[in-house]
Amino acid sequence: MGNGQLSSVLDKLDAVKDTITVARVFGEAYEVGGTTIIPVADVQGGGGGGGGEGPTEYGSPLGGGIGFGVKARPVGVYVVNDGQVSWQPALDKTRVILAGQFVALVAILTVRKLLLRR
Repeated sequence: MGNGQLSSVLDKLDAVKDTITVARVFGEAYEVGGTTIIPVADVQGGGGGGGGEGPTEYGSPLGGGIGFGVKARPVGVYVVNDGQVSWQPALDKTRVILAGQFVALVAILTVRKLLLRR
């Protein structure tokens, strides 16, 4: 791997490090009417990379690459009011919709089975 490529990969890794930080998990706290709100998220990330040297079928003597992805979803907020801290979970609409679809599917299959027995 050439010196320029190594520098490019290290720059990308620095960007990855900046992406997954505590600031991504705990958002900026803000105050509303004397109550402090601290947003919290679930942040997941992954990546990979590779490189190689030598002749290839396309004539390129050197190759490399790197990839990275981040997934973040809200989990809830900490509410600080009069020295008391409470947790308020976020409503995950996707999970609610999927659970509703699963219950509907089970109900349809159950009714179908009951009707086929007649």
